[in-house]
Amino acid sequence: MAALAVAGVASAQSSVTLFGVVDASISGYSATSRDLNNGVTYVNGFPVSNPFYVNRGSVKVSKRALASSGYNGSRLGFRGTEDLGGGLAASFWLEAPITNDDGATGVASFKRRSTVSLSGGFGEVRLGRDYTPTFWNDTVFDPFGTNGVGTNLINTAHGYNTASFGAKDTGGFGGNTNYDRASNSIGYFLPPNLGGFYGQVMYAFHEQAKVKSDSAALTNAFYKDNNTARAGRYVGGRFGYANGPLDIALAYGSSTTGDQYQAGITNKVNTFNLGASYDFGPVKLFGEFSKAKNKVDYETQQFNIVDRVNGTDLTGYLLGVTVPVGAGLIRASYSAVKYDNNQPDVLFQPRIADPKASKLAIGYVHNLSRRTALYATVARISNKNGAALTTGGPAFFETKNGVFTPKTSTGYDFGIRHAF
Repeated sequence: MAALAVAGVASAQSSVTLFGVVDASISGYSATSRDLNNGVTYVNGFPVSNPFYVNRGSVKVSKRALASSGYNGSRLGFRGTEDLGGGLAASFWLEAPITNDDGATGVASFKRRSTVSLSGGFGEVRLGRDYTPTFWNDTVFDPFGTNGVGTNLINTAHGYNTASFGAKDTGGFGGNTNYDRASNSIGYFLPPNLGGFYGQVMYAFHEQAKVKSDSAALTNAFYKDNNTARAGRYVGGRFGYANGPLDIALAYGSSTTGDQYQAGITNKVNTFNLGASYDFGPVKLFGEFSKAKNKVDYETQQFNIVDRVNGTDLTGYLLGVTVPVGAGLIRASYSAVKYDNNQPDVLFQPRIADPKASKLAIGYVHNLSRRTALYATVARISNKNGAALTTGGPAFFETKNGVFTPKTSTGYDFGIRHAF
């Protein structure tokens, strides 16, 4: 009877697919810092010159590696769909990241995606870990798909580089851990038969414990060491229109990064972006504008103070192009970001310029078949005013007294990708 039951389940399953990508590259990265001090310091707002100051020049940190995910993220996945009849279907998707350069990361987790869903004429309801709506515009409207050294600076500045070879993954801009993917999420997707219009909304649970007591001292003592009551919650949506050569979409998301529940203080990162592409045939153009804002809400203080003592904001844009050439594809992009530190003006004090960075990337993909491709990418980042973004690999050289300032970062990928 058990064997018959298993056979019955197997026959009811419409399809189960094993799929994956194995991507390996020879990659190089370098990060150069310079001593930009000129022997002048400021005391009480007035410049004081040091004629004995000796400039220390520059220092370069470099690395070569056999990396993975330079063109597409290496992965191993399982997906399946069961036809329930009446236009209703149940589906699952389990996708694990792998590092095929050393084999150290395999199917130990399904952090790329782990969802179960129900779909029909109403659309799709999806539960689990999935891409956030605000991340989709970064990757869809980037000629390099947020992979490898060509990844656009908007994505890099948020703290993530999906190439996974040394780029920082420290919680993202403003401590946002839900920038690219959100766990514990409920998502809804519009049905595909809306004349080109598409969209999705997502809510991700924070799953944090809340402590509320009549004793303020007791509760405040708890949150002194546990400032995360609602941290991890994400709410967002993305809506767009794709018809023929045009694809355009806007997205908005709010991620709770910190919370002092008893005090009524909540930290959030609110992200808005707008992306578009247009395929002219000989060339395809891409563009994106993004703005992220650190927001602090004081819910219980007098006058309901909002946006007080806020941190750094981030603005970025991307322009890109792809050009088909026979069996190949030329890819190029220019991206830039600027941080706004929201510094108040102080009398007799020089205003510190806001950090900013720009990036130029160019590459070529040669398709040997539908599944296999060779690729090459080079990219260079120029940092100004203390920005420290890299193409991957090692971070900039630092000293305790801050002598060196990050300037340029260069990277390249030469690799092969096979999909199955």
